[in-house]
This record gives sequence, C-alpha cells and structure tokens, in this order.
Amino acid sequence: MDAEMQKRVAGFVELHGLDTGVVYRVLDLVSEIGELSKEILNATDYGNSGFQPGENWEEELGDVLFSLICVANSTGIDLEQALSEVLEKYRKRIESKRDAGSGR
Repeated sequence: MDAEMQKRVAGFVELHGLDTGVVYRVLDLVSEIGELSKEILNATDYGNSGFQPGENWEEELGDVLFSLICVANSTGIDLEQALSEVLEKYRKRIESKRDAGSGR
C-alpha cells in the first residue's frame, strides 16, 4: 500500500462527489466483503469444491480495497503506517509465540 493509492482514491471521491461519513464507509466495506464472500461461496458450490477465483474476483477485491481506503481516508489513517505497525505486531507475536494470532 502506498500513499499514492490513498491520494488517488481521495481525488476520485472528491471529483465525483462521493464524500460521505465514516459510518456509511464502514457499512459499504462490510457490504463489499459480503460480495467477496458470495464469490467464494459460488466458486466453491457452497464449500463442496476447491476455490478457484472466478471472473469477478479481481473486481470484487478492488471494491473491497476502494472501500477500505475510503474508510482510512475518512478517519485520517495512513494505511502504509498502519500496515507497518501491524506487521511489526505480528512479527513480535511470531517471535514470542510462534503464531501471529492474538488468541493463542
């Protein structure tokens, strides 16, 4: 993730009058993740076969990314910094517990 992506999305949102509050942005993100999940369900026949990305997979991932960037922009979060911090958090967990999960 680079700052340029956040700037591109902010410019697009401004240009097209798509600015809205963070509550809507989070709901939109959840909705887009739901669409991504539906792609998985359809591609696997509801879990009856292995997953292979379908023709809409890239577009759905792009929708999730756009929505996530909009949430970050709406709340003043630098995603590059957030990613660096979370990677360091996971590195420390793996180093100390040999696992990145928080509940183990």
